[in-house]
Amino acid sequence: MGAMTRPRISARISAISESATLAVDARAKAMKAAGRPVIGFGAGEPDFPTPDYIVEAAIEASRNPRFHKYTPAGGLPELKQAIADKTLRDSGFQVDASQVLVTNGGKQAVYEAFATLLDPGDEVLVIAPYWTTYPEAIKLAGGVQVDVVTDETTGYLASLEQLEEKLTDRTKVLLFVSPSNPTGAVYTPAQVEEIGRWALDKGLWVVTDEIYEHLVYGDAVFSSIATAVPELRERVVVLNGVAKTYAMTGWRVGWLVGPSDVVKAATNLQSHATSNVANVSQAAALAAVTGDLSAVARMREAFDRRRQTMVRMLNEIPGVLCPEPLGAFYAYPSVKALLGRELRGRRPQTSAELAELILEEAEVALVPGEAFGTPGYFRLSYALGDDDLVEGVSRVAKLLGEAH
Repeated sequence: MGAMTRPRISARISAISESATLAVDARAKAMKAAGRPVIGFGAGEPDFPTPDYIVEAAIEASRNPRFHKYTPAGGLPELKQAIADKTLRDSGFQVDASQVLVTNGGKQAVYEAFATLLDPGDEVLVIAPYWTTYPEAIKLAGGVQVDVVTDETTGYLASLEQLEEKLTDRTKVLLFVSPSNPTGAVYTPAQVEEIGRWALDKGLWVVTDEIYEHLVYGDAVFSSIATAVPELRERVVVLNGVAKTYAMTGWRVGWLVGPSDVVKAATNLQSHATSNVANVSQAAALAAVTGDLSAVARMREAFDRRRQTMVRMLNEIPGVLCPEPLGAFYAYPSVKALLGRELRGRRPQTSAELAELILEEAEVALVPGEAFGTPGYFRLSYALGDDDLVEGVSRVAKLLGEAH
């Protein structure tokens, strides 16, 4: 093959799909800018501003000449220590500051965890529906994703039998996420321990994403698999960040906590990929993780109210079935009963086609289940203002009410 006929883009990068959630959000914003009254349920982003004291810490930091220079690639020493302290406070998991790597948002932590753990052909058990970034990070690392598919009948919780069924001699990692994006499912402490023990018995690594740890509702409680099964500590990597807890999605600070050898290797990777996270953002994150949790308590109250409203309204729509989400800020209703029915002269056969129709006809943006590995569903974020939420779901209800 001559140089002229070689593909311009590498196969590895061509295989990555665009983030569906960000694409839906961008399209909704573009329609809005063009003057259409679009309501977006797409992006997983709190509608609150970052708390003032965090912003003040960032302004202060930007005046400090120390932060105008390179700092250690793995994170500011004081932030790493604060994250270790916070991990003990919130997860009950005791780690040393040297076991923390500060990353450019939670996504970099996800990517680096898989890049550090996987060799080509290694399998990762991924409970579906899953967040859109996990498959791409696993694929980039040469890993093979094995889906463990859950549905609304169990509230999107995976059983040990299902995990066992997908286990092979190539399985290296279990990806465990509770509270879950996109479903809002939360495993009970007993279930978390049971799954952790199983992973330990099978000699697996566990990568656990705890970014929604503080967003649980009703009687649900967050339980860290790292604490539930202390013997896992040499084989568990905890991912987290400030984005959701402190309404800091745009600041881009996440972290990875794990065994020293994994953290050292991931830090080497980051030293070449990006070097240190922006120092001003790290200073803001330091103020966040060392402060109290009153900001998240206020947000959680609002999210809980919106959650109840959204779930009630969705379940009132004929053909829509929405289990109660107990964590994060998403509802994940099944719309399978509506597919193939006539709506405004069309017959959407997939949730992607139905989402497209809803965007055009009702001017409401939601993300179809195709993006999360389970067609036939929608993900709606309830991290938006109460009035918009009611108006948006009402528009969807009115439109879907016409299906026949």
